[in-house]
Amino acid sequence: MVFMKKVKIAYLGGGSRGWAWYLMSDLAMEKSFTPEVYLYDIDKEAAKANEIIGNRIPEDCPDANPVTYKAAETIEEALTDADFVVISILPGTFTEMGSDVHTPEKYGIYQSVGDTTGPGGIIRALRTLPMMEYFALKIKECCPRAWVINYTNPMTLSIGMLYRTFPEIKAFGCCHEVFFTRDLLGEAAKEILGIEEEITRDDIRVNVMGINHFTWLDKANYKGIDLFPVYRKFCEKYVKTGTFKEEKYDYLKAFSNGNCIKMDLFLRYGTIAAAGDRHLAEFCPGNWYLKDLETVAEWKFALTPIQYRIDGLKDRLAKSKRLVNREEKFELVPSGEEGVLQMKALLGLEDLVTNVNLPNVGQIPNLPLGAVVETNAAFTCDSVLPVVAGSMPDGPLGLTMPHVTNQQLILDAVQNRDLETAFMAFAKDPLVRIGLSDTRKLFNEMIENTKEYLEDYK
Repeated sequence: MVFMKKVKIAYLGGGSRGWAWYLMSDLAMEKSFTPEVYLYDIDKEAAKANEIIGNRIPEDCPDANPVTYKAAETIEEALTDADFVVISILPGTFTEMGSDVHTPEKYGIYQSVGDTTGPGGIIRALRTLPMMEYFALKIKECCPRAWVINYTNPMTLSIGMLYRTFPEIKAFGCCHEVFFTRDLLGEAAKEILGIEEEITRDDIRVNVMGINHFTWLDKANYKGIDLFPVYRKFCEKYVKTGTFKEEKYDYLKAFSNGNCIKMDLFLRYGTIAAAGDRHLAEFCPGNWYLKDLETVAEWKFALTPIQYRIDGLKDRLAKSKRLVNREEKFELVPSGEEGVLQMKALLGLEDLVTNVNLPNVGQIPNLPLGAVVETNAAFTCDSVLPVVAGSMPDGPLGLTMPHVTNQQLILDAVQNRDLETAFMAFAKDPLVRIGLSDTRKLFNEMIENTKEYLEDYK
C-alpha cells in the first residue's frame, strides 16, 4: 500500500553520480511511500541528467516504485515545503581534495582518507562548513520543519555547523561504518561459535558511542550471546594476518583493509573500535599506524589516492552518459544505507533504531554537551531521540576527547572566518607531528591550494 501523503525530498548535491543513484535504487524498492525528489546541484547539467535517469527507472524496472524527479533551477525551488532534505556534496573538486590528501606527504604525514580529521580533514572543513551554514539558513527560510539527512564529510563538523547556524534544525548525520563492524561481528560469531545459519547485521545488537569515524561499541550480542569473548578470540587469531579471505593484502588497492587496526585497538582497550581501519588510523597518534609507508603495510590497510577517485568519476560520468542516451538500463542496487528506512520511520510507517550523529544532550555523559556525537537513536513518527549510551571507557575517551575539543575550535574558526584559529586546530592534530615552523609552511601551502573557496576568511 502506497503512503498517500505527498512527500517532497530535496536533494542538495542531486547531480551526484554515486550517492544519488543509490538513493534512487532504495526509493524505487521501497513501496510504502512515493515521493517527489527535487535535485539541486551547482552543476545543473548533472542534476538534469539524474532527472532523466530517475524518471526512466520504471521503464527499466517495471516493479519499481514510480518516484518522480525534477532538476530544480534554484535551491529555493528544491527546498520550499520539503519534508526531507538530503545533503550529499563534494566541497570543492578533486584538485582541492588532492591537496588535502597528498600535500602533507611532503612533510612525512600520511593520510588514508583525508576527509574527516588530520590536515586534510581540517582544510576540507574550511571549505565545507560555510556551505553548511548557507544550507542551514536556506532550510530555515524555506522548510524549517524538514528532516535533514547529511552524508557529507567531515560529518561531525557538518552537523555541528548546521546546528550552530539554525539551532532548531532537525538534522542528523548518517554513516555506514558501524554497519560494517556489525557484519564483522557476525563473521566472528559464525567462525568462533560454529554457527551455520546466516547472520545479518540486524541480528547483531550493539551500543554505539563516540564521534563519527571514531566510534566504539561497549556492548555487542547475538541472540543474547555476549560477543566480546567471541570477538577477542577472533582478534587474537587475525590481528597479525588480517581478515582477508581469498585475496591477500595489496596496498595498491584503494580500499584494502584487513581490520588489523580495529582488532589491535580492541586488544589494547577492551572496547570494539567500530569504523574502518582507514578512518581509525587517522584519529590515533601519527606514529601508531601512519608513521610511514612501511608501517601502513605492516597494518595491512591502504592509503586511498585521489587518482583512484578521479578514475572512478570518469567511469561514472561515462555511465551517466550511457544511461541518459538509453545505451544502458538502470539496475536496482540496494545501497546498504538506511536513509529511506529513516524517512519511512519519520513518516510514522514503522519504528527504527540505528546509529546517527546528533548533538550531545547527555547520551554520552563524559563528552561535552552540545558536541556532535554518534550513538544509537530511536526513530518514530516525526521524532528522533538519541539513546543513552553511557560514559565512554577511559581508554577510548582519552583518544577521543582531543578531537572533540579540536572540532569545537574548527567550528569557531569557520564561524568567525578566522584562519589563525584554524591553524591552532591544525597544529594540535595528532597526525601533525612536525615542528611548528614546518606546520605553518604546510598549513599555508594547503590554504593556498584551496584559496578559491576561502575568500571570506581573514
